[in-house]
Amino acid sequence: MGSKAMLMINGGEPQAVAIGQSLDGVKLIAIQGDQAIVEVGGKKRPLRIGQHAVGANLGDGSGRVSLTADARGHFVTTGQVNGTSLSFMVDTGATSIAIGASDARRIGLDTSRGEQGTVSTANGRTTVTRLKLDTVRVGDITLYNVDAVVMGHDMQPALLGMSFLNRMEMQRDGGTMTLKKRF
Repeated sequence: MGSKAMLMINGGEPQAVAIGQSLDGVKLIAIQGDQAIVEVGGKKRPLRIGQHAVGANLGDGSGRVSLTADARGHFVTTGQVNGTSLSFMVDTGATSIAIGASDARRIGLDTSRGEQGTVSTANGRTTVTRLKLDTVRVGDITLYNVDAVVMGHDMQPALLGMSFLNRMEMQRDGGTMTLKKRF
């Protein structure tokens, strides 16, 4: 869009942001081809089409992340899997992180090295590939060797399930959820 980029910040509605403009702690620095360069928490990072920017959720060095519920009451955030940005929804009912097929390809996950299986979801039984993610980062929290499943179909957002959340202290206060790394 010329000197503007459409950004979704903290799970909100897409908004046109001009170069140099800040919105909810995210400043648009530049537009280069199919990516926008944003500054969040003093750190510059590229965002490609379809990725989400995060304001306060990048953390402050405390090992904590505070998430705010969206209008539907869901806690949605942007994190990284193996260094690639990915939108997550917190799901305490999901045994592990669940990633859609197209996101898995975009991240570069090698499903041929995973274990095929079947899982029960809210939508019925489906085929998945179980594998380990090298790194999962949400804010200042980075976990290594995290169990995940790649769904046989696309889904948005990915589910931040218990393979990540079990390693956190979780505290909810109304529309805010705070995650703190336990180990």
